[in-house]
Amino acid sequence: MNDFDMNSIDASGRASFEASLPMMLYRVLDAIMPAYRALFAEYGLTEQQWRVLRTLWDNESLSSTDVAARTLIPTASLVGVLDRLERKGLIARIRSVEDRRVVIAKLTAEGRALERQIAPRLRSEEHMSELQSQFRI
Repeated sequence: MNDFDMNSIDASGRASFEASLPMMLYRVLDAIMPAYRALFAEYGLTEQQWRVLRTLWDNESLSSTDVAARTLIPTASLVGVLDRLERKGLIARIRSVEDRRVVIAKLTAEGRALERQIAPRLRSEEHMSELQSQFRI
């Protein structure tokens, strides 16, 4: 991580750009996500695909609008993510019978099986130790 003074305040009384909350959060994300992205890649997943699957592992099926809101993936980008997950056989898309404008993303048996493979690795001691060593905690 970069060294910077978290307590530096400029002449207007604002924290320095480097010490602003958005930049600190970006720094944490940049430090943590490479380990997760490498793990996702072992299963042929992108970070966005994992976010969708992770949401469906908890909810089984959701409207694409709900998936977008929960995963923070813009609706326009989500369409491509769902396309790829569907091609991999991990989800199915079903049009709502009540409102044909609504598309439901539903986890498949293959998607559930992937959860059983990847979830233990996300909780593993080795993975957590790697993250802890990165942050010296």
